[in-house]
Amino acid sequence: MTASANRKVERSEILDYVTYEEKRPEIRASAMKAKQLRRVHLGENLTFLFENHETIRYQILEMIRAERIVKEADIQHEIQTYNELLGNDGEIGCTLLVEVEDPVEREKKLREWRGLPEKIYVKLEDGTKVYAKVDERQRDKNKISSVQFLKFACEGKVPVAVGCDFDGYKAETDLTSEQRKALEEDLKDQNV
Repeated sequence: MTASANRKVERSEILDYVTYEEKRPEIRASAMKAKQLRRVHLGENLTFLFENHETIRYQILEMIRAERIVKEADIQHEIQTYNELLGNDGEIGCTLLVEVEDPVEREKKLREWRGLPEKIYVKLEDGTKVYAKVDERQRDKNKISSVQFLKFACEGKVPVAVGCDFDGYKAETDLTSEQRKALEEDLKDQNV
């Protein structure tokens, strides 16, 4: 499937794991291309992966394959869970990876950076910063998870940069024209 929309993945688009195994090389290649266009590094430790229909469908298929899921209720659960990562109308959803190789340093940073997710933003063309809506399930009272699920209510406007203005982690990265075009397509096609 070549759809690149942020529309939700439907049950009819999910193959059983045996059929998926046969089609996996083609589906995986397309999903990796979509992910590459939507991957943005911010400083040394943060990587954004803006999600769209294709990246989420791929994740669902991979989970069903890896876990050999066959029960309909379990398949529906995977679809519902992963669809939550997509932005709603006018929003962009992303997975944010906090990447610190050393386990001791990682544990320390995840505690120090507990307030970091709400200081993450996308910048619009007019300079407006749209701060992340944070999934509170990805942190506890002491630390954040190394994987964060964020949404940006950019009202359908295409970001030109991503950034963070957290004390101790200030950075901004301009999006390439290819990245902006990919996000524009995702925003345009959300309600297809």
